[in-house]
Amino acid sequence: MKRILWIALIQILIWLSFATEVQARERRSFYSGARCLAMGGACIAVTNDETALIVNPAGLGRLRDFYGTIFDPELELGYLTQDFYQASAFSNPFELSDVKPALDANRGSHYHAKAQVFPSFVGRNFGIGLYGNYILDAEMSADGSTIDTFYRNDLAAVLGFNFRFFDGRIKLGFNTKLISRIEVDNPTLSSAGSMDYSSIASEGLGLSTDVGLIMTAPWKFLPTISAVLRDVGGTSFDKATGVRMDTATRPNMIEQDLDVAAAIFPIHTNYVRSAWTVEYRGLLTSADEEDKAKLIHGGLELNFGDVLFLRAGYNQRYITAGFELASERFQWQFATYGEEIGTADDPREDRRYTLKFAYRF
Repeated sequence: MKRILWIALIQILIWLSFATEVQARERRSFYSGARCLAMGGACIAVTNDETALIVNPAGLGRLRDFYGTIFDPELELGYLTQDFYQASAFSNPFELSDVKPALDANRGSHYHAKAQVFPSFVGRNFGIGLYGNYILDAEMSADGSTIDTFYRNDLAAVLGFNFRFFDGRIKLGFNTKLISRIEVDNPTLSSAGSMDYSSIASEGLGLSTDVGLIMTAPWKFLPTISAVLRDVGGTSFDKATGVRMDTATRPNMIEQDLDVAAAIFPIHTNYVRSAWTVEYRGLLTSADEEDKAKLIHGGLELNFGDVLFLRAGYNQRYITAGFELASERFQWQFATYGEEIGTADDPREDRRYTLKFAYRF
């Protein structure tokens, strides 16, 4: 068992080390939170809070007690958002028609805004939650004729559970997500046409399942390997239509994919411990991604008495960082990270900033 685990860890590191470098669009996941983003986007092997319900349901086996998150707004903006707003003020950062004048005033610049909430109730081996988000990424061409547009509005109910084997050394978790999605994914949307989502968006209802695995050896540093098979069998949004908007088309189908990771958890003192992790995303679809750097993630977290957390990482060529202040009821998180929106031959960083507040009981 010990030999097999070490071989698996070495293989993951080799994949990361020899990944080579044209898809000039961002790779997006269903959910990404402030903690993971601060750690370079690497989280499936270290998740141990309510986000495990979405990130890796096997992480539900790490929870000690039952608790609920009632209110947890999370807001994320690109580093150029202030420039867009100063050029042409807008009231709704997720409404393309409202943001369009600012895009026109900043042609060739990338606009990004995201907001999400995830009220949930979780305990050891079980969790349930509601997830909602808004995402808008847009960029007007230099001649002003088209807008590269990605918009997503999800409303999802999530149910997850986990099974523990061999005193918890092996955790096997599952989740089911019922997702109502409204989406625009058009790199050449005409800037002269309608910006109304009812005209340009796709809408549909999909049922999705993820399967997560965490294997931890009972040795010093608790070496861990983890994998999550996402969207088992693929997720299509044709289960129902017209739930929140009546459109002629359905959102993009999500292909089944596999994320793998390794982690260690050193204990430094009675009040200080850390987590170190590397992660490779999209193992099953990596052949479609020419820029393999977009699949590589790594991060670390320093935990000072479960009150102060300092985080740093590597995400798609770029440095990430963040911190958290936590108490029994409240939680503040901040993260900054760079997202690759270019290609292997022409890398292009979009620096982003994320702030989250949560109230728990």
